Amino acid sequence: MAHPTLLDRHLVFVTGKGGTGKSTVSAALAVLAARAGRRVLLCEVNAPQGRAGPLLAGQPGDGALAELYPGVHALNVHPGEAMSEYGRMVLRFRAVYHAVFENRLVRYFLRVIPSLAELVVLGKILHEARSTRPGGGPRWDLVLVDAPSTGHAVQLLRVPSALVDAVPAGPLRHDAEWMERLLVDAVRTAVVLVTLPEEMAVNEVIELDAQVRGVLGMARAELFVNALSPSAFAPEEGLSLTRAAAAPFPLGPAARAAELALLRAEAGRRQLARARSALDLPTTLIPLFPSAEWGKAQVEQVAEAIAAGWAEEGR
Repeated sequence: MAHPTLLDRHLVFVTGKGGTGKSTVSAALAVLAARAGRRVLLCEVNAPQGRAGPLLAGQPGDGALAELYPGVHALNVHPGEAMSEYGRMVLRFRAVYHAVFENRLVRYFLRVIPSLAELVVLGKILHEARSTRPGGGPRWDLVLVDAPSTGHAVQLLRVPSALVDAVPAGPLRHDAEWMERLLVDAVRTAVVLVTLPEEMAVNEVIELDAQVRGVLGMARAELFVNALSPSAFAPEEGLSLTRAAAAPFPLGPAARAAELALLRAEAGRRQLARARSALDLPTTLIPLFPSAEWGKAQVEQVAEAIAAGWAEEGR
């Protein structure tokens, strides 16, 4: 069987160090998949303000399931709401649910059960990935998850396997088992890593990659290196810029700014080389797009840059 490409998967988790642009990459991938004719669900995990609405629709969303971009629906999954939905699914009848789950003492004990909140959040997402349309066939062609950053993502994705090892047979164990099977299915599910071309971010993504492989046992699909600084000058021109920086205004300040941009670009290339050397993954480069605003137009720019990188590599 041919190895599936990123957008051929049915369930994709996007994660990385906080601040690396994983929400933007998630939105851009959703745009690319929708343009290819896929029905896409973009899930956020307990995002207080939500990023999908501003990025795809230019306005904040309320977190409820809504189409924010042609072909792209978004959903912000909150633990409390997911817990209520899970309770109704398990107990079947609303009256019984209210008698049990709305009891203050029961709710207290539910909150202190280790990993239950993470299980129901992840379960809601995976339930959407398994859902079908009334006429048959999957409801979504692709479920993209703007996952929590690094360690929190590993903790979330590790919950099913931890519960399979820890809890006795019953509904909770059954749910953990099917969730674990879906997560480790390399044909259907994969993890995407996002980093910046900076030392700390690259250190963290290398560690994250090891955890995804070793702790989670999940397939990794791709590495995105975001905000790669371009330079209008070759490295050998750095000495000339240093000399010009001593000149009076306006040449001196302009040369100093160019010298700093060159140094940043050189540092970025070194970190990119480190990431590529450490991670055996297809790597897509996303250039830095300076902008006073960050919304749909900028997400579409990132989507086009990703598509161009894929085309250049024949993917």
